[in-house]
Amino acid sequence: MTFTLFPDTRLTLARDALAGLSVGDALGARFFVPGQAVAAWADALPPGPWPWSDDTEMACSVLTVLAAHGRIDRDALALAFAAHYDPARRYGAGAVELLELIRAGTPWPVAAASAFDGQGSCGNGAAMRVAPLGAWYADSTRRAADQARASAEVTHAHPEGVAGAVAVAVAASLAARARLDGDRPEPARLLTVVAGALDPAGEVHRGVRRAAALRGHPAGEVAEALGNGSRVTAQDTVPFCLWVAATHLHDYPAAIRACVEAGGDVDTTAAIVGGVVAAHTGVGTPGGVPDGWLAAREPLPAWLAAPA
Repeated sequence: MTFTLFPDTRLTLARDALAGLSVGDALGARFFVPGQAVAAWADALPPGPWPWSDDTEMACSVLTVLAAHGRIDRDALALAFAAHYDPARRYGAGAVELLELIRAGTPWPVAAASAFDGQGSCGNGAAMRVAPLGAWYADSTRRAADQARASAEVTHAHPEGVAGAVAVAVAASLAARARLDGDRPEPARLLTVVAGALDPAGEVHRGVRRAAALRGHPAGEVAEALGNGSRVTAQDTVPFCLWVAATHLHDYPAAIRACVEAGGDVDTTAAIVGGVVAAHTGVGTPGGVPDGWLAAREPLPAWLAAPA
């Protein structure tokens, strides 16, 4: 059944997803130091402010372009990424090289295609920033997938990097739609729908299909089976993230805790999971992003067109 989604509602859903993404990114980073063991989750969370990373900075650009154009304009998104890129936000080496090329005037299709000796990036960067876009398209998983693909292609020319973004956007679209419908989709059903939006020959598709069959397992075991982002690829990150989001769609704190306890690329897994879950729960609601966590997160950038 189709329905009308008014612009203010789209923006509200996307802003909630951005809030969940940015809090997950910022809190997850406090439990992750590269080369060291993941810190244990404790009842008393680290004191704020919690700085956010490139995950949040790029997600803010995605939402700004959506708010300005009503869709993803790839040229505008490339310019936004390059204009707002701050190396201090822990960008990966590949992203730094690509964004410096765009800043220097290299067309984004050339810059994206040149990554990794012409293979294009299959990293998890396109997936980590896309949940607000998925929530924006709560009325259409097809449009969420199409627009996620467009947003990913600006930086990720490898099919798996694009597939990771499509998978997260479709999950966030389904989560936001379920919120509007007053529904909570069964985890395997949500994951099966996501898998159906992906190329069946791809590794991200296979990982999401495996995730759908892993109901009832502890997060640590699922991470061992699917990956926890340690390799920083979409294939190694997205299936686990969507399993966590589908399993804990009603409980934002539990979802973020599962990411922390699984280890790996914790700020990115918590950003992806947080964005999808918050599209469903909202902010300051039972099971949603806690107000105290949002207050502890570093304020979002002043240039953001639609602040969360």
